[in-house]
Order: sequence, then structure tokens, then C-alpha cells
Amino acid sequence: MRNLKTQIRLTMLLGALSLLAGLATHLAMTDIYHGEANVTLQWSIVRVCALIVLSFICMALFNHRRTLQVMT
Repeated sequence: MRNLKTQIRLTMLLGALSLLAGLATHLAMTDIYHGEANVTLQWSIVRVCALIVLSFICMALFNHRRTLQVMT
């Protein structure tokens, strides 16, 4: 992944996945709030979505740092 354009495209993909993860997290938290009987699946969805968002944030920060290095 030495190519900056590839990393930027991957970050954009992770951004789109983060948007979908936000929607999935909202739906899972709604089920948890309404007191469903078994919420293990919903909590698993929240955990996976949190990992997706965290990886997007880390990748975005990495790309911003790398872009600044290329510009200077």
C-alpha cells in the first residue's frame, strides 16, 4: 500500500462502510433499547461496527499525515 491514491480510495471505502455501520448500529441499539429477549447478536453488530469506524478514523489520520508529508 505504498501508493497514496490507493490508500485514499481505501479510506473512502471505509468512510462509506462507516456510514452503513452507523445505520446498523442505530438499528441494533434500537432493538437493545426496546428490551428484546436475546441481544447478543445486536451487541456483536455494535462491536463490529465500532471496529469499522475506528479503522476508518485511524486510516484517515494516517492518510492526512502522509499527504502533508508529500506536500512539504
